[in-house]
Amino acid sequence: MLNLVSGKPAELNPELRLQLAKYRHRIFIEDLGWSLPTVDGLECDQFDHADTVYVIATDDVGEVAGCGRLLPTSKPYLLGEIFPTLMGGAPLPCTPDVWELSRFAINVLGAEVLTAKQAWENTCRLMTEIVRVADSYGARRLIAFSVLGNERLLRRMGVNVHRAAPPQLIDGKPTLPFWVEIDQQTRTALGLDSTSSWPIVNPQSISVISKINATACVD
Repeated sequence: MLNLVSGKPAELNPELRLQLAKYRHRIFIEDLGWSLPTVDGLECDQFDHADTVYVIATDDVGEVAGCGRLLPTSKPYLLGEIFPTLMGGAPLPCTPDVWELSRFAINVLGAEVLTAKQAWENTCRLMTEIVRVADSYGARRLIAFSVLGNERLLRRMGVNVHRAAPPQLIDGKPTLPFWVEIDQQTRTALGLDSTSSWPIVNPQSISVISKINATACVD
């Protein structure tokens, strides 16, 4: 079962922050092969700073098993600074009630082998916490970008997700920005304001690893 913690760097245990940087290195650099800045096996960039909000999942033994990074678009953020052309000419959000979600991953790295159902439930739990935390900071919608599969994944959850611009090829993969509305539909789908459970989806259609911003390493 996942344990979830969130906060800015000063609010997080230093050891947990170190584990997070190692986890991101393992997922995004070692597993996905992204070309990202790294020092001594740690992954971080200019968007990891004192005002960044993290949502971190840990497993039963305290190892990082998932993460998400939240930034208000009223300050510099990944899409706006590095990949603005993905918006296809549409205005980039720049307001305190729109936050960017990046560095989203869910993958238990230990010896435990998860069923597809368990992996799906973990993905839903992490996304639910991300939306809850973003909402607590005043966010009314999220902006993210990824390959097409992650948009479909969120839609299967019942989240109100829709495209901000048409897909573009990045590193040979169709990649698009999309909105996640933090509205009644999303709250109900994630069980944030009711006792409803997560949607039942064919487990065979859910991979054990789900990653948003899977092309964020492209130069």
